[in-house]
Amino acid sequence: MRFGPKTFMIIDMKRRGFTVTELIIVVTIMGILLILGVVNLRGSQANGRDAERKADIEAIALHLETYYTNGNTGSNVLGYPPTIFTATPTTYLEDIDTDSITAPDSGNTSASTFIPATNNSTTVSTIAPQPTIDQYVYQPLQSDGSLCTTALQECRKFYIYYRLEADQTVYQFSSRNQ
Repeated sequence: MRFGPKTFMIIDMKRRGFTVTELIIVVTIMGILLILGVVNLRGSQANGRDAERKADIEAIALHLETYYTNGNTGSNVLGYPPTIFTATPTTYLEDIDTDSITAPDSGNTSASTFIPATNNSTTVSTIAPQPTIDQYVYQPLQSDGSLCTTALQECRKFYIYYRLEADQTVYQFSSRNQ
C-alpha cells in the first residue's frame, strides 16, 4: 500500500494542537501559581515594611533617651519632650533621620507621621488616637501618670504606639525610665 502526500497531511492535521480540556487545565494551573506568587510577594512586602516600622520606633526611642539624658537646651531638668514636640520633632531630636519619623509607604513624605497622644491611657486598646499603619503615636507621661503636654511639665516616661501591617496589631514601646 502506498501513501500519497494527502494522506500524510491528514494524519499530521489530526495530531497537531491541544484539546480544549488540556488548555483549560494548563491555564488553571498557571492562574493558581500566579495567585500564590502575588500573595507571597504582598506578604513579604508587608513584613519588610513592618521591620522598617520596628526599626523606626527603636531609632525614635534611642533619640528620646538621648534627649532625656542630655536635657533640653537651657534646662537642667531631665525628662522627655512633651506632646507639642511632635509638630517639629527634628528640633528636639537632633540628628534624627526624617525617615525614622515617617512611616514606611505612608505616601506622606513631606510631613511627619509621628503624632501626639490625646489621653493618658496606657493600654494599646484605649490609646487615642489609635495608630494606623501610617502613624506612630507618642505619649509622654508625668510621674503621676498624666499626659505631658507642655514644656513646663516634667515628662518622666513615654510610650510609643504603632500598628503592624501584617497582623494589624497595635504594639507599645516603653521608655527605659519608668
